[in-house]
Amino acid sequence: MRKLQPAHGGADFGATYNGRKEKDDNLDLALAVGNILSQRGIHVIYTRTTDVYQTPFEKAAIANESDADFFISFHRNSSPESNQYEGIETLVYDKSGQKLDMAENINGALGELGFREIGVKSRPGLVVLRRTKMPAVLIETGFLNTDNDNERFDTQFSQIAQSISSAILGTLDEESLENKPESQNNFYRVQTGSFQNKEYANNMLYTLQDQGFPAFLLYEDGVFKVQVGAYKNLANAIKMEKALRKSGYSTWIVSAPASY
Repeated sequence: MRKLQPAHGGADFGATYNGRKEKDDNLDLALAVGNILSQRGIHVIYTRTTDVYQTPFEKAAIANESDADFFISFHRNSSPESNQYEGIETLVYDKSGQKLDMAENINGALGELGFREIGVKSRPGLVVLRRTKMPAVLIETGFLNTDNDNERFDTQFSQIAQSISSAILGTLDEESLENKPESQNNFYRVQTGSFQNKEYANNMLYTLQDQGFPAFLLYEDGVFKVQVGAYKNLANAIKMEKALRKSGYSTWIVSAPASY
């Protein structure tokens, strides 16, 4: 079960810019990501689906009471001056465990869409990261008062939702694979990207191939997936994943039948 938390709401607009309200962007994106996850069989619970206000303590309590196994909070950033900064970042209580892997994967996935990657930061003082009992990630999807980030948010909204969903699913799949006995009927691939736009997928594919990685393109579930290798041994897939991450790619390991 995944808990999605669109930040702010009601009288709490969050950041504002030229009539734009952060609370609206947060809700739209959380619902879009939740819809994709639900279609993939993930049980999703929202802290809100309408324009209502909840305190951070209430949001953490809702997650804890629902016994969710992951908490994802949707925000948009802001700065003292308009167009001062741009980029995406993810916040975690501390840089450890599965939450760090997911935060890094989300950063990398959004960076592939053109966002500047600010990185993963520890924020132990934030209530929704400190009071939640399960691993929690807070996503800052670009700066609300930066025109370039708003243009990316609006024109690539579907790709952003898909990229965040793919990063979440990829992280969860990787954990389940590492805890699952190896099967002679499966092989493992390392995925570096998932795109609705084939041109973006090809750009990553050609870059990987130029760097000597055995990359290929797969069209599945309505998106173009860039994957590397096909390994019977999970340890070899993990070794390739480490090499790809060292080269700056956001990655996750996927499993497929040998006849796939």
